[in-house]
Amino acid sequence: MQPLQYPTTTMLFLFFYSCLFITSTTNLANADAGIKSIFLLAGQSNMAGRGGVINDKWDGYVPPQSSPNPAILRLSADLNWQPATEPLHRDIDYFRACGVGPGLAFANSLLQIDPNIGVIGLVPCAVGGTNISEWARGGHLYNQLLRRATAAVEGGGTVKGLLWYQGESDTVTRVDAESYKRRSERFFDHVRLDLQLPTLPIIQVALASGAGSYVEKVRETQLGMWLVNLRTVDAKGLGLEPDGLHLTTPSQVILGEMLAQAFPLAHHSSVRAVTSKASRMHRNFVTQFFDYIGF
Repeated sequence: MQPLQYPTTTMLFLFFYSCLFITSTTNLANADAGIKSIFLLAGQSNMAGRGGVINDKWDGYVPPQSSPNPAILRLSADLNWQPATEPLHRDIDYFRACGVGPGLAFANSLLQIDPNIGVIGLVPCAVGGTNISEWARGGHLYNQLLRRATAAVEGGGTVKGLLWYQGESDTVTRVDAESYKRRSERFFDHVRLDLQLPTLPIIQVALASGAGSYVEKVRETQLGMWLVNLRTVDAKGLGLEPDGLHLTTPSQVILGEMLAQAFPLAHHSSVRAVTSKASRMHRNFVTQFFDYIGF
C-alpha cells in the first residue's frame, strides 16, 4: 500500500497553519502562566464601542488595526480569558448593539510600540448611557469593575492601567456637569485604593460629544484635572456617527492609537523581557516561511 501523497502547496499551508497554531498556543500558555499586562476598559458607550453601529445594528467591519492578535486576550462576562475580538463589550454592554471601540486598536498599537510588553489582557467594563454617579463606590458598576479586575489577576499578571471614556451623560444638567470633577476624582481615588494600586496609570478621554448642552463644562474639567499618573487625551474633532454622539470606526482606531501613545512606558518596564524571546522567535519563523514560499 502506497503512502498518501499530498500536493506541495497543501503541505506548505499545513506547515503555515501549524506555525500560527504554535504561536497562538504559546501566547495563550503565557497568559495562563500569568504573563499578562492587564488593562481595565471602563466608562460608557464610546468606550464600549459603537463604531459601525447604525440603527442599533453593527455593520460587522473590523479595521486592520483592530484585528485579533494571539497576544491580546479579553476577559469574558463569565470571567474566562479568550482571544480578543470585536466587539469587545458584546457580553458586558448587552442592552444595545456594540461595535468597534478603542480597546483592540489600543492593544495592537501598544504591542507595536513595545513588542516586549507580553500578553495584553483587556477587561471590558463599560456600559452605555451611564452617569458618573452610577460609577460611585458601592454601586453595581463599581463593584462589577472590581470583581472583574480581581478575577483578571487571579491567574497571574498585573493591572497596568485604566482606560476611562465617560461623561457624555453628565452634560445634560448643570448640577452633573459642575459635580463632575469631584465625582470623577473620587472614583479614581477609590479604584486605586480598592485595587491597592495607589499610582495606577489612568488615561481618560476628554469628550468628543455629549448628550446635553454642558459638553464644554465637562471637557474643561477633564482637560484641567490633575492627579498623579493621570493623563488625558482629547477626542474633540474625531468623526462621529450620524447620531452625533458616537465615534465612527476610523475615529475609534485613532483614539486607540492615541491612548497607546499616552500610556507611560515606564509603568510596564518590569514586564519588558518576559515574552520578548518567544515573540521574536515566532515572528522570525513565520517570516522565514513566507520567504521560503516566495511571498
